[in-house]
Amino acid sequence: MNGRTSLAMTADPLKANASSLASLVDDIAAEGHGLVMLMGKGGVGKTTLAAAVAVALAARGHEVHLTTSDPAAHLMETLHGTLAHLTVSRIDPHEVTEAYRAQVLATKGAKLDAAGRAVLEEDLRSPCTEEIAVFQAFSRVIREAGKKFVVMDTAPTGHTLLLLDATGAYHRDIARQMGAGAHFTTPMMQLQDPKQTKVLIVTLAETTPVLEAANLQADLRRAGIEPWAWVINNSVAAAGLNAPLSSPLLRQRATNEWREIDRVAQQHAPRTALVPLLTDEPIGVARLLQLVAGQTAPAHPLP
Repeated sequence: MNGRTSLAMTADPLKANASSLASLVDDIAAEGHGLVMLMGKGGVGKTTLAAAVAVALAARGHEVHLTTSDPAAHLMETLHGTLAHLTVSRIDPHEVTEAYRAQVLATKGAKLDAAGRAVLEEDLRSPCTEEIAVFQAFSRVIREAGKKFVVMDTAPTGHTLLLLDATGAYHRDIARQMGAGAHFTTPMMQLQDPKQTKVLIVTLAETTPVLEAANLQADLRRAGIEPWAWVINNSVAAAGLNAPLSSPLLRQRATNEWREIDRVAQQHAPRTALVPLLTDEPIGVARLLQLVAGQTAPAHPLP
């Protein structure tokens, strides 16, 4: 049995268990509004996929706010243009922290004497100040999702989990203050509501990234957040469905990927989308739309 036949036999049963990114976007769009969070380790393509989901929703006529909490993200470079119904922002930790400090000094610090103001300024230099400021900016973004789509490109896993810890701590504090039987909604409750928030875990079809994504999913579930879908990005196996893989090395890599894709579909993800490895980076609104539609086939057959 040659490599090409082996790949086809491995792939066919799995195609029924994996959908396209377009199918996920269709399901997201059906809600009319909500928060879409793309999570995962650094380097798996969250920024590109967040931009692709956002432009696809905006192209359908929905109001969309695309934002990022990842300091290393380059949303504007990825979009490389503008689109009606789409706004773009960034939760910059330095900027939101400075704004928070200024607000506190202008309010709480306004009636303090010089000594009291000095103590307040010292307190605001604490690392906790940045956590509070970023959490407040994050909370404002979540609130927007009640009226429009908010697509968030999150920071790599560790930073995101810290933000969720702050969100959970705020929720527990509010619950304690309000008491039993009180009606209230916190950002954590919105994240835990699958009708309001859809978490997409982004990974690669490789052993270590899949394991790391599974660990992230376990952390989210402990926080009461159930991931909605997994997106397997930059897949050679998916590219092989569109263009023949003539290289034995790539055929072997695709075979190895199908095993990981099957593991994701069978053991981890309620729904899975495959995004093929491309020869050209999907930069610009047009290419991002093509990526979602599954029309961005490699410019030439992979070697």
